[in-house]
Amino acid sequence: MEINDTCEFDYIVEEKDLASLLPLEKGDAFPAVLATYRMIALMEIAAARLMIPLLKEGELSVGVNLNVTHTAPTLVGATIKVKATFREMEGKLFGFDVEIIDKVGSAGKGTHTRAIINNEKLLIGAVKRVS
Repeated sequence: MEINDTCEFDYIVEEKDLASLLPLEKGDAFPAVLATYRMIALMEIAAARLMIPLLKEGELSVGVNLNVTHTAPTLVGATIKVKATFREMEGKLFGFDVEIIDKVGSAGKGTHTRAIINNEKLLIGAVKRVS
């Protein structure tokens, strides 16, 4: 992976992606637009896809930091472009610029940091935290 390498894909916003599905209790209310958490997940997918060639058997990449701004609402049925651009390597951390773009322009953007982990070790550590 080289500086400025990019992964981008188109995604059609579905009902399952809407903030209106987020409420846990009566009184929780959110609009029927693309939820910020789904925007973030899509951004992570784009960055993770860029890292696939770097992974060895048993390894995955995980998000360790995200700083984004969700700047515009996107309705169900809209097509968005999800984009991650490799920006820098700092130690063992991989830095990306991430963005979603709808037909009008940028709807969210920011920075994202990922690391490569051994999946088995990560799960063992997770179990130890709750034991």
